[in-house]
Parts: sequence; structure tokens; C-alpha cells
Amino acid sequence: MNKIKLGVIYGGMSTEHEISIKSATSIIQNLNKQKYEIYPIYIDQKGEWYKQEKPGKQEKIENIISYLKNLQIIFPVLHGLYGEDGTIQGLLELLKIPYIGCGVLASSIGMDKVYTKIIFQKAGLKQAKCQYIRKNKENYIYIDSNLNEEQLTLQECINKITKNLQYPMFIKPSNSGSSVGINKAKNEQELKQHIEYASKYDNKILIEEEIKGKEVECAVLGNEEVKASCIGEIQPAEEFYSYDAKYKNTSSKTIIPANITEEQTKEIQKQAIKAFKAINGKGLSRVDFFIQEQTNEIYINEINTLPGFTNISMYPQLFEKTGLKYTELLDEIITLSIQE
Repeated sequence: MNKIKLGVIYGGMSTEHEISIKSATSIIQNLNKQKYEIYPIYIDQKGEWYKQEKPGKQEKIENIISYLKNLQIIFPVLHGLYGEDGTIQGLLELLKIPYIGCGVLASSIGMDKVYTKIIFQKAGLKQAKCQYIRKNKENYIYIDSNLNEEQLTLQECINKITKNLQYPMFIKPSNSGSSVGINKAKNEQELKQHIEYASKYDNKILIEEEIKGKEVECAVLGNEEVKASCIGEIQPAEEFYSYDAKYKNTSSKTIIPANITEEQTKEIQKQAIKAFKAINGKGLSRVDFFIQEQTNEIYINEINTLPGFTNISMYPQLFEKTGLKYTELLDEIITLSIQE
């Protein structure tokens, strides 16, 4: 049997460079070496591409297009900007090279928290109340619920936000993953400080009310026929599931399956598939939810079109608990992409 020439692209120019390396390392270790001839491709933080055809030895790729066209399929293990936002997917589409995961549209929508919310609202999925603004040089542009824009000072934006939302609030760069740039504000001073901080990562900033309750996640897999995993629960060691809580604080816990009712499980699975289809998802995604403490109502938080694949990442763990081992999961994801 001829092996499939599989390129694994990792690293990249986003704030999630290190997580991408960890995900790719785990994927390469778990790929079936009898089925795939693996070509690791590293992109450094300056955007230079390197091949690693021998362990521990990297060599700069002089002709990237020619090198990629020699491969049969690409696994872009690039989290965040330039990898999860449709950029690399667009390049591979132009080159007519099959690749793993969501296409250009789903990737770009899933990466942009503001536009994800607009699509989810249209799909009738319940979400936290939110507002968003854009940084414009020294001022900000306030955008209302009908997408009307008004240029204001930061203080004027804050005055409008606090009329519509209640503390505590989460402040998020619209295009950022792994909770990078996200903070929680309990008062006006913190809100101002965290908006200024978030604007360092993206000029579009999402502000939303806190949903107090359980944070749960569901993995989905498929193209037209989509299946959902069991549900996992996050118990962050910190006040919320920040970058440090995810990757540095070993006290953060994941509970699989989550301690929720069968009815809640089925509803979350149903909503996860609906969210995935609403953005035109293909292959795989992880969909994150909250179950509100007082009402038990389910709120969708966001969708991750290229979820983490480290050995502690929720996506492979959820499917392993559902009965699909890591290597088998990778096989299925690759098969779905070839079929698509």
C-alpha cells in the first residue's frame, strides 16, 4: 500500500505559536506511520518556512508552492491568526491541495468572535449580552445592534456600554485564540484598562456580560453527517479559563463526561452541530457553552475550528471518551478531508 504524503504545518505568526508546536508534536506522534509519509513543515514567527525531513534538522524551503504541491494532503496545525482564520486555507485552495478541517468561510467566521455572534444570533442560539467597538487611531468606534457606527472617545463608549451591559464583563480581542488578551472587568476603571489592553491584539473588541455557571465543551466531527462527542466540563484554577489557566496552571481540571443531565447533554450536542453547520463547518470543531447556574439555561460561547491537539487538549479527549482513540480520530479527520 502506497503511503499518503501528508504535510503537517505548524508554528506560525500568531500569539499561539507555542501551542501550535505542542499540538503538531502530539499529532505527528499519534499518526499511523503505516498509512502516512509525514512531512513536518515549520513556520517561524517571522513567516519563514522550513522543512524537517530528518529528525532535529530544519532546512529553509526555497520554493514553498513547489514543495506543497508535492504533497497529497495538508494538516494545517496553525492556531490563531494566519492559520485558523482562513488565510492558510485560502492558499491551499488556490494551489488545489486538499487539507484538513474547515474551509475559508468557516475558518474566518469562527476566528472572529464578533461575526461568530452575528451568525449564532441568526441561528437562534442563546448567547451572553454583548457590545463591540473598534479602535480607530486615538479614538474608538461604537457599533450598535443594527451595525450603525459612531466615532467616540473611549469614555463615551464606556458610558454607552454600561447602559446596556452589567458588570462583571469580559473584554476580548475579536480575533484571538487560547484566551489571549481576554480579561474580566468588575468596574469602570478595569473596563477601560482591559479595553486598552485588548486593543493591542486586535482593533475590534468584544465586551460581553458574564454568564455564571458551568463551562462545558463539545467536539464535533463530520462534513454533511456530523457527530457530536460526549460533553466535557472545565474547572479553571483561576477566575476564568485564561491562557495561563489552560496551559500553565496544573490545578485546572477537565471532567469527562461532564456532571450534567442526559437532557442537557443531548441539547448541547444538538446546538453544537447546529453551530458548526451555521458557519459552514467541515471536518472538525470544538464548540464551547455555559450552563447558567441559576436557570440551567444553555448559552453558546464560541466555536474553535482548529481546536488544540496537545495531549491535554479537550478535543481528542472528548472523542477518546466517546470511543474513538487518538490515532483513529486522526484517520477519520483525514478521510473526511479527502472525501470533501
